[in-house]
Amino acid sequence: MTTTVAPETLTPFPLACSNCGVPHTSDRPAAICLECLGPLEVVYPADRVLPDRDTIAARPRTLWRYREWLPFEGSPVAAKDTGWTPLQEAPRVAQALGVRRAWLKLDTLSNPTLSFKDRVVTTAINAVRAFGLDAIGCASTGNLANAVAAAAAREGIPAWIFVPHDLELAKLVGTLVYGPHLVRVRGTYDDVNRLCAQLADEYPWGIANVNLRAYYGEGSKTMAFEIVEQLRWQLPTAVIAPMAGGSLVTKLRKGFGEFLAAGLVDGALPRIYGAQATGCSPIVKLFERGSGGIVPEIPSTIARSLAIGNPADGLAASRVLRETNGGAAAVSDDEIRDAIRELASLTGVFGETAAGVTYAGAKALARRGALGPDDDVVICLTGNGLKTAEALHADLDGVPTINPRLREVEALVN
Repeated sequence: MTTTVAPETLTPFPLACSNCGVPHTSDRPAAICLECLGPLEVVYPADRVLPDRDTIAARPRTLWRYREWLPFEGSPVAAKDTGWTPLQEAPRVAQALGVRRAWLKLDTLSNPTLSFKDRVVTTAINAVRAFGLDAIGCASTGNLANAVAAAAAREGIPAWIFVPHDLELAKLVGTLVYGPHLVRVRGTYDDVNRLCAQLADEYPWGIANVNLRAYYGEGSKTMAFEIVEQLRWQLPTAVIAPMAGGSLVTKLRKGFGEFLAAGLVDGALPRIYGAQATGCSPIVKLFERGSGGIVPEIPSTIARSLAIGNPADGLAASRVLRETNGGAAAVSDDEIRDAIRELASLTGVFGETAAGVTYAGAKALARRGALGPDDDVVICLTGNGLKTAEALHADLDGVPTINPRLREVEALVN
């Protein structure tokens, strides 16, 4: 007698406009509402049953342990092993910042491509499968390109990846190795993103951060969920994250809020802070102005993974920073390099330029008194330093070269 195992199935939850509430009725995913051009968001069933702490704890240590808060009905069909990155306590960082305790959320060790973007690609590629699309694609400043290419390779799905022409070499190689269609586009990320918006209308492709954005963004929440669980179901008082398009800080706030609403944790929402490079800081500037809209910028910074001059979620991000009593900081390229070095020397963690932005931003916030001795702070490090090692290439100039002679080492020691 043989037993037939039913195939896994996955159905995406519907979308509706977050501005006007009009449902999205097409059977193809979309980025914006056709009525008011507002952003689309996932509509979760009001009667869904949510798990308790013990149920979650018994599940595999991946982001799918939180599947009731992810935008599908059924079982995941792709990228089932991403998530549950370490939360590392950093007492020397706490001392440097003058706070009670500090932790590093290490998506520098994310599976499989060493960046936070593995989370969002997990939900995006499952949406590609659920909608039956022909390919997955993205506009990227590097980490997303790596993550999309790797996920597509594992699933045998064609990938079309579009990046600015001057992207870091390590990120280009770290994408191309998986065998996607990789295309360099002359211009900035915003030029690439506009092209991808046209492609999403033209081809039956799932562009992760365009027409799949509503599903893709929900993967970000799992960073907040993991932080809460890894802190033994406690909330930190402050969380600091980098800002590119602005989505991460909005989803951190959503994730913490959803666990509070579910009764899984008690307390107040953490204050959420965002950091950008001064060479591309439109969200920080909007936050500091206090009103108005995003003023687009032409990026000029070593933090290329954050170099989005016209961030799609900039308004929402600024609003989250204000509503949680958080704030924002912009830091120079020199501060970014110094922060990468200091973070490595204090913690043994080598973060990419975005991590340098975040840690430098934390130091700036501490100097101005936004962080204090009663704070328990989580610093979100979203990418591995091996991806942007060229930012510190000049450090090699000071490394001595000697002959294999003891006296030459003695000269250095003395």
